[in-house]
Amino acid sequence: MAATAPATTTAAGGAHSVFVYGSLMADEVVSAILNRVPASSPALLTDYHRFSVKDRIYPAILPVESKKVAGRVIMGISDAELIVLDAFEDYEYVRRTVQISLTDTAETMLADTYVWSDAKDPDLYGQWDFEEWKKLHIKDFLTMTLGFVQELEQPEPKTRVETYQSFMHELEQPESSTKVES
Repeated sequence: MAATAPATTTAAGGAHSVFVYGSLMADEVVSAILNRVPASSPALLTDYHRFSVKDRIYPAILPVESKKVAGRVIMGISDAELIVLDAFEDYEYVRRTVQISLTDTAETMLADTYVWSDAKDPDLYGQWDFEEWKKLHIKDFLTMTLGFVQELEQPEPKTRVETYQSFMHELEQPESSTKVES
């Protein structure tokens, strides 16, 4: 089979392809952010590793030779939706163009993805597991994501990281805001 020439990340009309490897592999999270679930396909990113991040329930990827990250490529992302995804990924990530392989067809293509912005971050460790995340964290993460989307509509919205940190702080404080009056 002849090698397929890599496609660009942007098709006519601003339709982007984005490789996702963490919380955005969950249709519920994508739907909360974009108000729809775009077409997607399983994909593989070579020479990258998906790390866990200390004090975070979402992953980070960085280039690591001979490693692979399984994820999905979501397709048909508009320019406006890409701006929302950029805001969701916030300053912790930078959007990069990478070559991925579609696992169903072995076709290769270019896609945008979000790479951890601090390659020397000491808080990166191990391997992040999507199935474990779904079992343990999807409900709370989806609630936080809905809060982030509501924040975007405010005149001066909190960043996604600020929304995440305040949400997680509230989870850790068991009903401290509820007072019993005598």
